[in-house]
Amino acid sequence: MVADSDPVSEDTERSAEQGDGEAVALLATRQQWAEGTASVAGGAFPLTAKGSDVTGVPAALAIVGLAALVAVFAVRRTGRLLVAALLALCGAGTVAAALIGASDSGALDDKAARAAGDTSATVGALTHTAWPYVAAAGGLLILLAGLLALRYGRLWPAMSGRYERGGTPRQRRTAPTTDPDRPEDLWKALDRGEDPTRPDPV
Repeated sequence: MVADSDPVSEDTERSAEQGDGEAVALLATRQQWAEGTASVAGGAFPLTAKGSDVTGVPAALAIVGLAALVAVFAVRRTGRLLVAALLALCGAGTVAAALIGASDSGALDDKAARAAGDTSATVGALTHTAWPYVAAAGGLLILLAGLLALRYGRLWPAMSGRYERGGTPRQRRTAPTTDPDRPEDLWKALDRGEDPTRPDPV
């Protein structure tokens, strides 16, 4: 007989798995997003630009999103909703910034101007890679994680509270009564560091 799956647990796991979106976005920003050439005295000079050269927004939002994803399981109630909304916004911002950067030429124009020694120089033969769209896909995963947390977060368990101090004071453990007529009780009292010859308090 197959046990029924818990939809709350599945949603929790699905949201946690969306955390791969942060890693995907960060990885994509370190890859080459665009390439082109600059006209210099010796001919065409090749230029390349990484995602971090084009825009730093996806990487920054991915880091914030990663922190928010962890915080979702650490906070409760209203705090969880606020963190989930932040997570969704990080995802949406990552998608937007990556798609804008997919056609951006500003980073290579700056490199072309420096290479040519002419502030008016621009990049030529400009082409873009698929990495901006990979970063956008990572942002989409972050966005989905935020939306899942907004929808089902109130049902998810929070981090264990076993280390939290409760309002009820702990009961002090009382030492067992020692029977002087039982040698084994005397030895046990000595092992506990107690004086077996002292009378028990009333």
